[in-house]
Amino acid sequence: MEWQPDEQGLQQVLQLLKDSQSPNTVTQRAVQQKLEQLNQFPDFNNYLIFVLTRLKTEDEPTRSLSGLILKNNVKAHYQNFPPAVADFIKKECLNNIGDPSPLIRATIGILITTIASKGELQTWPELLPQLCNLLNSEDYNTCEGSFGALQKICEDSSELLDSDALNRPLNIMIPKFLQFFKHCSPKIRSHAIACVNQFIIGRAQALMDNIDTFIESLFALAADEDSEVRKNVCRALVMLLEVRIDRLIPHMHSIIQYMLQRTQDPDENVALEACEFWLTLAEQPICKEMLSGHLVQLIPILVNGMKYSEIDIILLKGDVEEDEAVPDSDQDIKPRFHKSRTVTLQHEGGEGEEGEDIEEDDDDDDDTLSDWNLRKCSAAALDVLANVFRDELLPHLLPLLKGLLFHPDWVIKESGILVLGAIAEGCMQGMVPYLPELIPHLIQCLCDKKALVRSIACWTLSRYAHWVVSQPPDSYLKPLMTELLKRILDGNKRVQEAACSAFATLEEEACTELVPYLSFILDTLVFAFGKYQHKNLLILYDAIGTLADSVGHHLNQPVSVCGTLTPFFLLLSQLDTSSLCFLQCLSSVATALQSGFLPYCEPVYQRCVTLVQKTLAQAMMYNQHPDQYEAPDKDFMIVALDLLSGLAEGLGGNVEQLVARSNIMTLLFQCMQDTMPEVRQSSFALLGDLTKACFLHVKPCIAEFMPILGLNLNPEFISVCNNATWAIGEISMQMGAEMQPYVGMVLPHLVEIINRPNTPKTLLENTGTHTSDTCTV
Repeated sequence: MEWQPDEQGLQQVLQLLKDSQSPNTVTQRAVQQKLEQLNQFPDFNNYLIFVLTRLKTEDEPTRSLSGLILKNNVKAHYQNFPPAVADFIKKECLNNIGDPSPLIRATIGILITTIASKGELQTWPELLPQLCNLLNSEDYNTCEGSFGALQKICEDSSELLDSDALNRPLNIMIPKFLQFFKHCSPKIRSHAIACVNQFIIGRAQALMDNIDTFIESLFALAADEDSEVRKNVCRALVMLLEVRIDRLIPHMHSIIQYMLQRTQDPDENVALEACEFWLTLAEQPICKEMLSGHLVQLIPILVNGMKYSEIDIILLKGDVEEDEAVPDSDQDIKPRFHKSRTVTLQHEGGEGEEGEDIEEDDDDDDDTLSDWNLRKCSAAALDVLANVFRDELLPHLLPLLKGLLFHPDWVIKESGILVLGAIAEGCMQGMVPYLPELIPHLIQCLCDKKALVRSIACWTLSRYAHWVVSQPPDSYLKPLMTELLKRILDGNKRVQEAACSAFATLEEEACTELVPYLSFILDTLVFAFGKYQHKNLLILYDAIGTLADSVGHHLNQPVSVCGTLTPFFLLLSQLDTSSLCFLQCLSSVATALQSGFLPYCEPVYQRCVTLVQKTLAQAMMYNQHPDQYEAPDKDFMIVALDLLSGLAEGLGGNVEQLVARSNIMTLLFQCMQDTMPEVRQSSFALLGDLTKACFLHVKPCIAEFMPILGLNLNPEFISVCNNATWAIGEISMQMGAEMQPYVGMVLPHLVEIINRPNTPKTLLENTGTHTSDTCTV
């Protein structure tokens, strides 16, 4: 007997679905409680599928909502569904995949995919054959609904579909999909291409066997009138360029001509997919050979794509000039991640403390508009092509640039400044003759009445900071620095952010060239504390930390410590340990100020030790009872360890009293054994710094520490190994002949690192030096 609903129960469920659409929060809460109660009855899911598939008299939003609640139940509780309930739901889905309503068809497709993702593809053997069979239906709704479900399954389970676990259904599905590339309905054509596209990057064998038919079918759809079809054709060609360029090379001239058209497609989604082609082609060895003859057409298209669209300007509030008093919303404040310090040999000379294993890319010029769009893609494509063609790009660009940079329309002028920034890395050599004229113009643009022009000028100038610093300071550095500092105090938050980021780049390039202007710089940065909202404060911390890293001990001048930095140090009394950026900034300042940081060091030191202790305690509780406690955020502990390193290095012997009054050596012993490599990396850096600053507190722990250091001489974790090696060297120099009992624990590992092929240079230098220290003892 087929399951039938009880009429009273059905009315109850319908009422619940109606109530759940109420905006009233009290009603919503009551609905949630009722749902939790009803989920105790497996029968409830039969009612939900019944409303979705059978109650065609009900309105579509109610029916769809019923399906979405069922989808959530499948996600959370499917393994507890009785077989009869699961079978009823599956049967109803397949029988109603051709519902006349597009919304209901899509909901049923989502439900089928969710069931399939719960491991049901293996135990629902009739699903794929039936969906493929339904594609042949003369009823459009049935064909479209089946294709919609298949597309979702292909997206979610592409690897499984190409595996022996299911008897490789793709061998039947791919040829089937290819037949529908010629279907009279654009929606069906689009589904068919989207399904096949899921298997390009994974090089599914069934697709590789039909690759020529696939490419021919794509070419046949090149001029399709439907934008979704064109978008999927472009996406397919971009992926094929990555995995089967051999099949595209014979047709490359035609494909490039096609992509030049599509990059100008009136539908921006199509244009964006096509623009990806130039980014991907730039990574291929044949790029230069294939594109040289097309640059004259391509460059103006990319440049044109770099203008803000009207929707961009609305989203970026392009007409709002002063917004510094508007508080940041939660989504404005992105999480920022700390990178642990890696000690290099320069550490000893005090020239520069950290060597990063990974370089960060330049901040994107408009990263607050987080969605990837045509402007960003065009700029990225021009950037990578500039790195491929170098100065050969300039004859195609320079005639355009002059018209753009001096254009009366701010949107066009802004795009020209972006173009100039995008080519900075690749075309620097060829641009040098023009920079004496361009840099003053860009500095002038920092005063433009449009905030979006001021902010892009900050970014572009930062891209030429290296050249600016190589010239006599009065020519460009001083005027640039003066104007950037004014922009740091701009009334527009976006300009503040761009100026702070650009100034941090300038600091890294200029280093001690900035020393004569330190008082002026610090006055501005500290004044900005009173103006900035939360998000820009994080960038301001970075600018101050970078300044400290760049000028080093020069920061330790009476005027800096006692005067200008005083408001900054007042923050220590309310030290916000939730701000990683502030802690990182303090670490740099402490290292630079050295003894100048002494009056402020005790509360900072205590806060760091407490942070480490709390995190270790939380980690222990989580490991023992993961169901009761949350995992700690170890980033805070890493930053605290790095700040303690900065204090030890900056204060030298003055740190001894602080160490004596704390349990840091016990905590350090635990951190050195942490499962997270970044924690161990920072622990070994701190151990090395404490060894140099106050060895009398390290020495009693050597017998416990050395075996742990020996275990971490594993080049698989380069930065951990590097810092462990450095710490061993520092200990060896302090221990002298007393190091003898521990040599056997570390020397074989150090020799092995030296003899390994492809050992990074920094690690080799540290290992070589410290192996000789260890051998000497």
